[in-house]
Amino acid sequence: MARLRLFIAVEIDAAVRQNVVSLQRTLGLAAPSVKWVEPHNLHVTVLFLGEVEDRELHGLFKMLTKVCAKVAAFDLRLGGVGAFPTPRRPKTLWAGVTTGAEKLQGLYAAIEEPLIDLGSYRQEERAYTPHLTLGRVTGDDDGEALALELPKQAAWTGGQMEVTELAIYTSESRKTGYEYTVVGRAPLAAGD
Repeated sequence: MARLRLFIAVEIDAAVRQNVVSLQRTLGLAAPSVKWVEPHNLHVTVLFLGEVEDRELHGLFKMLTKVCAKVAAFDLRLGGVGAFPTPRRPKTLWAGVTTGAEKLQGLYAAIEEPLIDLGSYRQEERAYTPHLTLGRVTGDDDGEALALELPKQAAWTGGQMEVTELAIYTSESRKTGYEYTVVGRAPLAAGD
């Protein structure tokens, strides 16, 4: 039986993606060895499922479709940048979700319980904070440079898009990094 590494996320549209790539280039001037998320892999994760047996994919998709059908499409806007664990010690760089963050948190909550019931998910200990991962810091010199650069990008805006569906992705490790592939889509209800 095959196991798939899965997550549920929002795909980023072309215009927002272009703005994010421009931000990555700007930050890359200060930190040249950061491992940036490839443009085609940019997304906003809703839930990371981890390893799931392939036979569970149908039930997972059915549950997600049912939940999404009850939620109206909504706008999502990216704005601001930051880092985990802190901007002073950046390891993971992110762009924030401003408009639409509450909707994503609501989707997270609506999906989490049925996933636990399906046995396809183990509850997270930390609260869900919607964000888009930009890249991972690999060197101390880059971390120090980014600690100075991130405050300069606090007012960055990445544009707005409409979220009309959630996607189920597989994540496969390659020599060049992770490769993400959409294996299912669950449409949201028509917006107001």
